[in-house]
Amino acid sequence: MKTIRLDVEDSIFDNVMYFLNNLPKKDIKLNIENTKDSNKKNKLNAISIKTKGFKFDREEAHAR
Repeated sequence: MKTIRLDVEDSIFDNVMYFLNNLPKKDIKLNIENTKDSNKKNKLNAISIKTKGFKFDREEAHAR
């Protein structure tokens, strides 16, 4: 199986999709992605808290 990537303007997208959808289903697999969304960079929002050596005092926590 071969892969083809098409950059299609919005004005002819419906025509291209009509053509692709009318090809034999057993011979083609469509993977459609919206490049407006895929060009966004993923932002990592993870926070790391180092607690090695920290003693958790339950009584102090309950006092808060």
